[in-house]
Amino acid sequence: MADAETLGAFLKARRAALDPEDLGLPAGLNQRRVAGLRREELAQLAGISVDYYTRLEQGRARNVSEPILEAVSRALRLTADEDAYLRNLAAPKRKRVTPPKAQRVRPELQRLLDVIGVPAFVFGRYMDVLAWNPLGGALAFDFGAYPPVERNIGKMFFLDERARDLHPEWESVAKEVVANLRAEVGKHPNDPHMAQIIGELSVQSADFRKMWARQSVQEKAFGLKHMRNPIVGDLGLHYETLRLPGDPDQGLVTYTAEAGSESERALALLASWIADPTPRNARSEEARLEP
Repeated sequence: MADAETLGAFLKARRAALDPEDLGLPAGLNQRRVAGLRREELAQLAGISVDYYTRLEQGRARNVSEPILEAVSRALRLTADEDAYLRNLAAPKRKRVTPPKAQRVRPELQRLLDVIGVPAFVFGRYMDVLAWNPLGGALAFDFGAYPPVERNIGKMFFLDERARDLHPEWESVAKEVVANLRAEVGKHPNDPHMAQIIGELSVQSADFRKMWARQSVQEKAFGLKHMRNPIVGDLGLHYETLRLPGDPDQGLVTYTAEAGSESERALALLASWIADPTPRNARSEEARLEP
């Protein structure tokens, strides 16, 4: 996964996504063979030569200056996350020579997970799930049931057929997962393990290939997510993602329900369910026999 190829594909996709009319340029639909802006139009908006922008898209530009990156980002109308992705790929200092060390969750963080009363988990580099509390593991994916090498959010969403049942809005959530994964690629360019994950998902999932080709970049930090829990049914929960200051590659995700809502009651029922030492198959039989 060479930086030059990744950067070039990203620039082309973002250029193709621009509407000439929105930028005050003539549409000329009968003359435009492809969607979006031409290279010369983008170069003009950025105030750089067509030759230099072409070399940038082709990965032949070296040591791209801060003013150039700023001008290209402004011309492409990049979001803050897309701008960070552009700079991560273009900055030589970001190129990784050796693979990173394996991540570990500090014991103190695991204790925090164990005592907070809401579903929570910690993800790391590559969007691997590193740790969770009982509620976090019972909410949707049963993290403990996956081998550690498969305990990856991208793999769960695209390679586990149960993901669509657990997430009624699967397609929109899956797009967010892909956009988050691409943001991780920008932070760790030339990382062989990241390339392995992307390659595996691309080979095994047509949906992933289609979404990955869109070149979307977004670090989703908070929002509302709907889930269909196999025990308590539908839930609408607000999630927050907090990056850990000691290791910014790790993030703590928590889920909360609005006070007095059906989701809050369902979450409390789920907590009591997993706290009950009675075997689940026995409880299921009891529930089935109740009038």
